[in-house]
Amino acid sequence: MGAASPFSIVNIRLFIAFRILFNARFYYPVFTILFLDFGLTIEQFALLNTVWAITIVCAEVPSGALADIVGRKHLIVATSFFMVAEMSLLAFIPLGNSTIIFWAFFINRVLSGLAEAMASGADEALAYDSLVAEGRVEDWPKVLSLQMRLRSIASIVTLTIGALVYDPNMVNRILSWIGSSHILDQQTTMRFPIYLTLVLAVLATVAALRMREENGGRKTAEGVTPLMALRKVWQAGTWIVRTPFALAVILFGMGYDHVVRMIVTMTSQYFREIDLPEASFGLIGSAMALLGLVTPKIAEKMAIHNTPATNLYWVTGITLTGLFGLSGFYPYWGLLPMALIFVAIMFVSLFTSHYLNQITESHQRATVLSFKGLAFNLAYGLIGVFFALSTTYLRKSSQSLQPEWSNSDLESYAFRQAVGWFPWYTIIGLGAVAAFCALYLRRRNNGRK
Repeated sequence: MGAASPFSIVNIRLFIAFRILFNARFYYPVFTILFLDFGLTIEQFALLNTVWAITIVCAEVPSGALADIVGRKHLIVATSFFMVAEMSLLAFIPLGNSTIIFWAFFINRVLSGLAEAMASGADEALAYDSLVAEGRVEDWPKVLSLQMRLRSIASIVTLTIGALVYDPNMVNRILSWIGSSHILDQQTTMRFPIYLTLVLAVLATVAALRMREENGGRKTAEGVTPLMALRKVWQAGTWIVRTPFALAVILFGMGYDHVVRMIVTMTSQYFREIDLPEASFGLIGSAMALLGLVTPKIAEKMAIHNTPATNLYWVTGITLTGLFGLSGFYPYWGLLPMALIFVAIMFVSLFTSHYLNQITESHQRATVLSFKGLAFNLAYGLIGVFFALSTTYLRKSSQSLQPEWSNSDLESYAFRQAVGWFPWYTIIGLGAVAAFCALYLRRRNNGRK
C-alpha cells in the first residue's frame, strides 16, 4: 500500500530538510558587500562567482552520472561535507593579506560549486524516486511547493538575523541592552552570518546521512569506471537532444535563470543604489521571502492546470517587467521590480523541475537534471564575465570623461549602466532560443515525412 501522504515518506521529509538547511544561508542579505568588506573589488566578486559557476559546469554532469550509477545518497552526503568545508574556510581565514583573502574566497567558490553540482539532480532524483516507489508521482508539484514555502520561512529568519548580526551598530546595541561592555567592529561581526551558516551545514550533513537510497542495486564506487560514467552522460545527452520538449524546457529555463539569478546575487548593491540603509537589507530580504509563502502555491496550480506555453508567457512577462523596472533605479519604489524578479526565479525553478522530472525515466533522472544545471550555470558564468567586463569598461571610460568623480561614484555609474543592459540582453537571448526551438522542431518534423 502506498503512503497516505507524500510527506509521510521519510526521504521526502529529509529532502525538504536538506534543501532548507543547504539553501537558507545567513549571509545572503549581505552577499555582495561581504566580499567587498573582506577587501575584494566588485570585479573580483563577479569573477569569483564565475569561478563558482565554472566549477559547477565542470562537475555538474559527471556528478549526475555518478549519482545514477553509485546512488544519489553518496553525492548528497559529499555535498554536505563540502558545505562544511567552504563555510569553515571563511569562518577562520585571517584578515590583512589581500592575496590570501582572494585565494581563500577562490577556494570557497570552488568548494561551493562542487557542493552545488553534487546536490543538483541527486536530491531531486532521490526524492522523486521515493514518490515513484509509493505510487504518488502526481504529488511532486505539491512537494516542490511545500519545500519552497518552508524555505521561504527559513529565509525570513536567516535573512533577518543575518543582516542584523552583520551590522556592528546593531550588535553593539544588543550587547549594551543585555549589560555587556564589549564593543565589536565590522571585521568581527561580518563573520557572524558565516558562523551561523556553518551550523546549518552541520545539520544538513545529519539530514543527508539519514537519507535512504530507494534503489539498493546500484554499483559501489569501486566498481565504477570512467567509461561507465561517460556512457551514462552520452545516453542522457542524446535523449535530451532527441526529445524537443526536454531541450526546450532546459533552454528556456536557462534563458531566464541566469539573468534573474545574477540580479539576485547583486541585491545588496542594488539596494544601496536605491538609497536603502544597510540595516534594512535583512528586513527587505525577509519581506521578499514572504513572497515564497504564496508564489510556489500559485506556481503549483499553474504547473498542473496551465499548458507549458501559457506558463512560458507568464514567466516572460514577469521577468521583463521586473528587469525594465530595475533599470530605472527608483529610490524605494525600486523594491517592486525586485519583487517580480524573486517571483520569476521561483516560477522558473518549479516549472523546470516539474516538466523534466515528469518526462524523464528513473535510470537517468539525476544525469538529465544535471544537464539542466550545467546549462543554467554555464550561462550564469558567462553573464558573470560579461558583467565584470562591462563594469570595468564603463568605469574606465567614465573616469576619463569625469576625472572629478570618486571611486564610489564611478562604481555606481558602471553598475547602473550595466544593469540597464539586462532587459535588452534577455529579449535577444529568449528570441534566439525561440527561433532555435522553432527551427529545430520544423526540421525534425520534416525529417519524419
